[in-house]
Amino acid sequence: MDTQQRRSPIIIVTGTPGTGKTTHAQALVDASPVPLRHLNIGELVKDRKLHEGFDEEWQSYIVDDDKVLDEIEPLVDKGGLVLDWHTCGIFPERWIDLVVVLRCDHTMLWERLEKRQYPLKKIQENNEAEIMQTVLDEARESYAEEIIVELQSEGTSDLESNVARITAWVEAWRRDRGFVDGTEEGQS
Repeated sequence: MDTQQRRSPIIIVTGTPGTGKTTHAQALVDASPVPLRHLNIGELVKDRKLHEGFDEEWQSYIVDDDKVLDEIEPLVDKGGLVLDWHTCGIFPERWIDLVVVLRCDHTMLWERLEKRQYPLKKIQENNEAEIMQTVLDEARESYAEEIIVELQSEGTSDLESNVARITAWVEAWRRDRGFVDGTEEGQS
């Protein structure tokens, strides 16, 4: 199914671990004017065993991208997905309507990751990735610039304004495709 036929968009919420992806994704689902489904890809990988094992050094799963895509593909036609993951480039461009890249001050990010009790090596790697804007660069390499938005995620006010902005975008996306108040224009 092409994106013009979907009733709701597919949105990626991505960013370095600790930038607030899961919090933003769930808040968006809760605030959305239309039903959206939050898919935490990291949890999906663990729960559905979409990996090739666990890397003890990095304390993370070795993700099988093909298994992840095969798992998600049946849901894509319906749309209405919020894909929450620290990377975005594996998702086919034709699936995605909006890519939200969350950013955070690296000092704040370090503190957030320490609170999660990440190993020092993992904190350093993620902090460096945030400083070097690795996730933003990956988004820019993978998707058209006009569907990428970079948002700060450093506190509650950022969360609230980001969710309001994305919700307004969802409403505009639907209006642009002829959907009004849950129906198509011209239908009652």
